[in-house]
Amino acid sequence: MAGNSLRNGGTWLMNELGLNSILGSPRDTKLLCLQRFVRLFAYGVSTLILALYLASIGVSDPRIGLFMTLTIWGDVVISLVLTLFADGLGRRRTLMLGAALMTASGVVFTLSGNYWVLVAASILGVISPNGNEIGPFKAIEESTLSQLSPKAIRTDIFAWHTLLGNAGTACGILVCGWLVEWLKTRDGWTPTRAYRIMFGLYAFLGLVKLGLSMMLSEKCEPETENQEYQQVTELTDVEIESLLSSDEDENETENVQSLRKPEPKPLPPTPTKKHSILPSISPTSRGILTSLCILFAFDSLASGIASATWITYFFTTKFSLPASTVGTLFSTTSIIAALSNLVASSISKRIGLLKTMVFTHLPSAIFLALIPVPGNAFVAMTFLALRACTQNMDQAPRQAFLAAAVLPGERTAVMGVVNIV
Repeated sequence: MAGNSLRNGGTWLMNELGLNSILGSPRDTKLLCLQRFVRLFAYGVSTLILALYLASIGVSDPRIGLFMTLTIWGDVVISLVLTLFADGLGRRRTLMLGAALMTASGVVFTLSGNYWVLVAASILGVISPNGNEIGPFKAIEESTLSQLSPKAIRTDIFAWHTLLGNAGTACGILVCGWLVEWLKTRDGWTPTRAYRIMFGLYAFLGLVKLGLSMMLSEKCEPETENQEYQQVTELTDVEIESLLSSDEDENETENVQSLRKPEPKPLPPTPTKKHSILPSISPTSRGILTSLCILFAFDSLASGIASATWITYFFTTKFSLPASTVGTLFSTTSIIAALSNLVASSISKRIGLLKTMVFTHLPSAIFLALIPVPGNAFVAMTFLALRACTQNMDQAPRQAFLAAAVLPGERTAVMGVVNIV
């Protein structure tokens, strides 16, 4: 009796955490999740030392701010272009191109100290100045995961995809912080030299990501137009139920019901269209995209002011914390944020995707605003940790919502635009 209860409890826990979903997923799904871990590991490395490296080679604070701004805007343009063309050019080919650019960027930062050369390398190599996911990779991976995953477990897959990314950031920050401190203790090693070794590690991780991209199968590529149309005329009942739980209010239900079209009628044969590398987005999807872009633009505006790079710089300069301590701090908060994704997946099954997205934003914003208030490092760290508890809980539900609300052929472009905003 006790054994059955224990087994039932274990099965329930594995279902709640989405372990059964990720363990039973195809090989390509696991490779995409592993790619995200490697990429975010690299971003964690660059986030911790980017501002410190620029300062160590004599770049002033205003020019560091200009560097971050130019990098972000450049990344936006490159990410938008690659995302829009990814399905037409080939998802695997685009992922491999991005990995090669990451590697080249790491090499340039390792060898050069010229300000404008570093700006160009940061933009083309899609270096993350804020520790968050940038570039076309996330949208391509999420679109592919939506295609590979059944609707019923899609939220679980996205939760693990996000969790592994946060775990990668945590590991990258932790390893970078302690390695930099260790290298500084060696005779003849300056901080600049130690930072450049870390960018060499960034280049190596780009090569690892390139190898993983080359291992993906043909199943990751977009399906043909006919298959896409037959599979997605509308949101199905299963998708509707996954978007909103039964206790959602009537207005939310009507909003989602409006996404469902009438029963499709037989269509006359249409002439074959020439293949285009640009996506075609339907009017319904354009409406959804516009609404979400406006909403997330306000959120991104606020979070962009307090990027992870500037927060690490803040703790380092205001409280005179060593890189190892800052690395441990941000590694811990990244782990907390990673685990919160599994909680978000479980919550969304009970209260719905939209409520999960909304109810996790407010406390995160409040704790972020409180970080610079105290003059004590421990209290400021506590606010940072509390912010991490809900910081990323909206990501998996948001991607599951997008995957269900738009046509498969539009997912890469729509997710790419939303991620960029």
